[in-house]
Amino acid sequence: MSEPTIDEPTFTALQEAAGAEFVTELVGTFLEEAPAMLAELRNAQAAGAADTFRRAAHSLKSNGNTFGATRLGALARELELGGLIADSGPLDELEAEYQRVAAALKELCGG
Repeated sequence: MSEPTIDEPTFTALQEAAGAEFVTELVGTFLEEAPAMLAELRNAQAAGAADTFRRAAHSLKSNGNTFGATRLGALARELELGGLIADSGPLDELEAEYQRVAAALKELCGG
């Protein structure tokens, strides 16, 4: 896969605009909240709750794009716009990408 997990110019611009310490706090919050968002997607899928599904996907998309996690953002956007799905494959792919993003963000924040 040639696409970087995190678009470093986007991440660097965020650090320059908001301050590296604040971005580290934002990343920490994202890493705490994203697993719950992923679980919410799965629960909404199982319950047939389209609005909840769309909102969780939207939140993941927005957060991913903020940090330069463009593939995570794109995968979440597809779920947001596509609505409820029967297949869990796209959710599995989103979770796998989140794991890559989490590892890359931790590394970028020095830990």
